[in-house]
Amino acid sequence: MANPYIKQYLMTAGPTPLPPAVSQAMAQPMLYHRAPAFVEVYARALRRLKAVFQTENEVMLFAASGSGAMESAVANLVRPGEPAVVASSGKFGERWAELCDAYGARTVHWRTEWGRKVEPAELDRVLAEQPDAEVVFTTFSETSTGVVNDIRELTDVAHRHGALIAVDAVSGLGAVPLPQDDWGVDVVVAGSQKALMSPPGLAFASANGAALELAAAAPGRRFYFDWGATVSVQRKDPPDSPFTPAVGLVQALDVALGLIEDEGLAEVFERHRLLGRATRAAARTLELELFGPDDDNANVVTAIRLPQDLDGAAVPRLMRDRFGITVAGGQGHLKGRIVRIAHCGYFGAFDVVVTIAALEMTLSELGHEVELGAGVAAAQRAFLEAGVPLATPA
Repeated sequence: MANPYIKQYLMTAGPTPLPPAVSQAMAQPMLYHRAPAFVEVYARALRRLKAVFQTENEVMLFAASGSGAMESAVANLVRPGEPAVVASSGKFGERWAELCDAYGARTVHWRTEWGRKVEPAELDRVLAEQPDAEVVFTTFSETSTGVVNDIRELTDVAHRHGALIAVDAVSGLGAVPLPQDDWGVDVVVAGSQKALMSPPGLAFASANGAALELAAAAPGRRFYFDWGATVSVQRKDPPDSPFTPAVGLVQALDVALGLIEDEGLAEVFERHRLLGRATRAAARTLELELFGPDDDNANVVTAIRLPQDLDGAAVPRLMRDRFGITVAGGQGHLKGRIVRIAHCGYFGAFDVVVTIAALEMTLSELGHEVELGAGVAAAQRAFLEAGVPLATPA
């Protein structure tokens, strides 16, 4: 159990820390969801979501986790008995396959090795063998491994084969560029609790005209997640919701999106790029191997292989209980083999510096030889070389 007298740092990919203003928004008196005071907040949050998704689509909002947004995509796009292609590169990519199976699709699941990207050439081969597939499901930022896939290239491949593409951007949206309209991505789904700096409980789905047409062509088999019903009321002036929205969470989201708007989306991406670069530099200086490619775009989670001479499962436990730093270990067959340090959302330079210091001390206490301060210094150099303000946004 974490020591309550030690300041705690949450360095996981979700939930992530909340800016104080976001927490304070949830302490406001409850509003009636049909009252003008909330409708104004709701409309502003929907508008701001479009800016983060970089789309003109209606970004549908559901009271659900990010998995709910994923399920909405499957519920609207998958047909029982018909092929649905899933291209996965980790645990969360596999969730697409589980959802497709649950909705009766003839799931064609192409798995790449954990720690590798989904290769466009391989997707091209799979789709050539499945000419009837109408939809490809894949992942933008695979939080189980830290890999960020090339969605622009994968979208081009899907479209060449006449298929739509639906992308899980739950952790990557707002941390790494994913301009939906510019890249022609048909469906992007996300959640509130990661780079959007909001509490868990809100799910988002942005579907373009082609995806909405495919959904409308096969009604039924869904109710709460019906895209047609949601889009039709959100497009009203002022926008409405088909069900009671999570009022307090939407108030918090609106504040968080306002902070992103004030910082500037390009600046948000640059901040994440710098956090990722500094974390990777620290790992290399400590002679720790990165899990997956050394990718300058992998700025959501840094996954680091743990030395084989220590109990890898003890690393996140000791960092949390002794030093107050909560990081994530590996999932599935990677348990005890990697540690994952997240830096998506409300994070700044000194969150990374403190985390690297704790990682060094943890490795030392577990018997691995490490030069204390070496990783910290590497991260510091990366930040100083950037020559930009290092404070976390308010």
